[in-house]
Amino acid sequence: QVQLVESGGGLVQAGGSLRLSCVASPSIYSFNTMGWYRQAPGKQRELVARITTGANTVYADFAKGRFNISKGRVKNTVFLQMNSLKPEDTGVYYCAGRPAGWGTDDYYGQGTQVTVSS
Repeated sequence: QVQLVESGGGLVQAGGSLRLSCVASPSIYSFNTMGWYRQAPGKQRELVARITTGANTVYADFAKGRFNISKGRVKNTVFLQMNSLKPEDTGVYYCAGRPAGWGTDDYYGQGTQVTVSS
């Protein structure tokens, strides 16, 4: 059963930083492309950043220059370093990915809450 588990959310003051982590399983699969999405209260889920096997990255405009997505040394792990956080970054952050060759629909984790206070 495919599973993605996020960690690292929390409460931080504006201007602060958080680092989100995600592990996808089972490890017999390779999750070549992984990403982060977020959903603010009353809004639709939106892309934050994605990273491919070749470490090519895509960022939403709001994330450019402040957020950094990277893959870990451990297989099927991905991180999101978030700096200079703003109150509008508040929301639930979801890790997304799918095993290589498994169609086009991503699996999502349960999400981790990020709250930025002003």
